[in-house]
Amino acid sequence: MMRLLVLRPEPGASATVARAKERGLDPCAIPLFVVEAVEWQAPELADFDGLLLTSANALRHGGEQLQALRGVKVYAVGESTAQAARDSGFDIASTGDSSADRLLGSIESDLRLLHLCGADRRAPENATQEISPVVVYRAREIDNVDLSQAPGTVALVHSPRAGARFAELVSDRSSISIAAISQAAAESVADGWKRVEAAAEPRDDVLLALAARLCNNSRPK
Repeated sequence: MMRLLVLRPEPGASATVARAKERGLDPCAIPLFVVEAVEWQAPELADFDGLLLTSANALRHGGEQLQALRGVKVYAVGESTAQAARDSGFDIASTGDSSADRLLGSIESDLRLLHLCGADRRAPENATQEISPVVVYRAREIDNVDLSQAPGTVALVHSPRAGARFAELVSDRSSISIAAISQAAAESVADGWKRVEAAAEPRDDVLLALAARLCNNSRPK
């Protein structure tokens, strides 16, 4: 079995490692980024119908400013983000299971949504809602990442930025397989790898199922 490299920042890295171990995999967390808060100012509550949350990082790093937004319903991407919002005292209006695009396509089209997001934000495609992004955190590159264990592994790529960073750091790619959470993430690593495959849906459980197949060197049926 090939070893699994988990490249995402903490605390997501540890959560993915735990789920990978439950599948009988041999994971190793080597984060490429560290997530940190940035200064921000909460806008007027009356200007919005709800909060769009695409990552629990917005809640982990939003700070005291979140208190001013407690009366607004949350539209969350992913159950982990929704649960983090509940734990922070927010009410959930709707939860999407995979992507912001799919969530926005399932809710009212005329909502005014405040998107608490990261600096490396991908704007939703074809959204009919009025979405106002406010950056509350950023993922900073970690210097001098030790990737000596990378050869002969399967690397989990959770974002296009992570894929581009990993490709930048790895010179000999020939023995490394890539399991990417999306087609965009798969394309970000460019060429030269042993194998590159994208998960059928942008969810961690689907990505880990793909990684398990690659780690066991089995071919798709």
